[in-house]
Amino acid sequence: MKRPSQARAIFTVEAIYQAFVRIWQRDGWPGLTTREVALEAGVAIGTLYDYFPSKEALLSGYIRHRLDTLLQDIDKGVVQANDLDWTTRIKRLVRLTCAPDDARQPLFNHAVSLIEHLIAEPKHHRRVFSELTQKWREAFAACSDLPVQPSPATIDAWVIMAWGGRRYCVTAQPEAAQTTAWLAEMETMICSRLLNL
Repeated sequence: MKRPSQARAIFTVEAIYQAFVRIWQRDGWPGLTTREVALEAGVAIGTLYDYFPSKEALLSGYIRHRLDTLLQDIDKGVVQANDLDWTTRIKRLVRLTCAPDDARQPLFNHAVSLIEHLIAEPKHHRRVFSELTQKWREAFAACSDLPVQPSPATIDAWVIMAWGGRRYCVTAQPEAAQTTAWLAEMETMICSRLLNL
């Protein structure tokens, strides 16, 4: 896949992603075609193929795009948010990472998890884990008012709990109240542990 670098190309790919999400939500994966995505996005089919040679490549590109956006949101809203005390910062980190119904991640859902094997190999999962743990380490390092910094191994374990929990919520689809309780427990557990390091 060609990666867009100029403003116009970035705009084009974003329009393709938006059309992709609309069609997926309307017609599902079986009803989605690259031709229909190109028509909906208002781009030539050849332009779409410059970036995405198949609908699987489009799904892979979209997931990568959303993960990059998540990492940017954590960086901006947690790592760079110097006006926050450590508890607010960590609670925001947990919410950004965990929220399975986050409207900013519209296709991080059960339907995608069912076909994830078409686009993701173990090395892709390891890359996401590596990038997410690095961002969490940066978030904790930014907490200058934290009494004691957790070890890298502890942070890695928390990422597994948070990201794994999010992925399981997508699979199990618990009631909203259960998801809310889980998020609150994740925040409480991590914050309490930080006070007792």
